Amino acid sequence: MADRVYLHIGLPKTATTYLQTICWASRDQMRAEGVLLPGQERRDHLWASRVVREEPSVARKRPRERTAWQRLRAELAEWSGTGLVSHEFFAAASADQARAMVEELAPAEVHLVVTAREPLGLFTASWQESLKNRNTTPLAEYGRDVSDSPSDIWNWRTLDLRLVLERWSQAVPAERIHVLPLDRSAPRDDIWHRFAGLIGLTSDAYDTSMSFPNESMGVVEAEVLRRVNRNLDGFTKAFDKGVYIRSFLADERLVPRRGEPFWPRPDQVEDCRERGEAAVAFVEQGGFDVVGSLENLRVPATLPPRRTPETVTEAEVADAATELVAVLLGDVRALRTRQQAEATGEEPKVSRRRWWPSRR
Repeated sequence: MADRVYLHIGLPKTATTYLQTICWASRDQMRAEGVLLPGQERRDHLWASRVVREEPSVARKRPRERTAWQRLRAELAEWSGTGLVSHEFFAAASADQARAMVEELAPAEVHLVVTAREPLGLFTASWQESLKNRNTTPLAEYGRDVSDSPSDIWNWRTLDLRLVLERWSQAVPAERIHVLPLDRSAPRDDIWHRFAGLIGLTSDAYDTSMSFPNESMGVVEAEVLRRVNRNLDGFTKAFDKGVYIRSFLADERLVPRRGEPFWPRPDQVEDCRERGEAAVAFVEQGGFDVVGSLENLRVPATLPPRRTPETVTEAEVADAATELVAVLLGDVRALRTRQQAEATGEEPKVSRRRWWPSRR
């Protein structure tokens, strides 16, 4: 069995995709340094999180998905160095599920890695992420409760650092729980160097250029996507959400409009501030290993003025939606042109419009 296994459980929207992209692109290099990233692809860790969290849908999945956690454990059992398992959805696990996961990795010494950020930015980013997963909840109604279900990801259950640590610290001792607060003022690769150094990698030796920031939509664009989601009755599969809603529509067509940033309502801002203070106090009192500064987990006392989503007007929605239709029409034309060119062996004459020139 691996001597030591690091479980990176998120939190969601805390540079997890950035770190995972670097790791999966550098598996052989990591292995040469004695760190095993088990599995064939990143989705194996997602699927393993579903098994660990006992999601009801697992029983209906393909054998490869149902056996993901078993396959990861089998690889770790044959490894004599350090292992790394990383997916942010593990953060939603119950205390019992966390204990069972750790016990199934025995006799390895299990360490927990928790990347975290101040709750206001995390809250706003998570709402946008929920929209990219076909959610239709307005921001004013988002995050109004704490779910009891390990299947609920876009909820304070996984976003509140204190709540996550309360559950997972019942499975892993405090001295082996490592909290890495994101420093938004530091270079982007700062979190990589701290993360890699913690698990025993030579951080400077890795190429971090292949990973890119997960950019946000503006307030109008987010409202357009929320309304579009209400009409996407047939887009229920994970592939549909990931390829068409997230990548094609949100990341490639709405994000490039460079819209206005926004805040939630004042009472939600205050809730985020209180959660940040509670998390800092819990970490300080709990004896956890902090790799970075806990000050980065506090919501700033002074915030720049920003509008809230309910101030978006019907005219703004219509303007963005009609521009979006024009872009999508260009996409259809480009696709048809490429198909015709492939059929005739000619070079395509029309390129797909990717950006919004008037807004760059």
